[in-house]
Amino acid sequence: MRRPKGKYAWTVTVGEKGQIVIPKQAREVFQIRPGDTLVILGDENRGLAIPPRSAFDRFAAAVFDTGAEEPEETP
Repeated sequence: MRRPKGKYAWTVTVGEKGQIVIPKQAREVFQIRPGDTLVILGDENRGLAIPPRSAFDRFAAAVFDTGAEEPEETP
């Protein structure tokens, strides 16, 4: 089976301290360098996501969108 262009899948193992190692190919593809700060988004129903920096705003909006508008606060 061929993977769609630009789509990837890797596996990682979680260590005793809850740490994972990002595979070398993933670091190269997404230009992740030592010292970079990554954002991990979580949704109890949809799981975890580590979005590329360029897509962070779109991912954040989707993860935190509950479909309901919050009431405006009054002073």
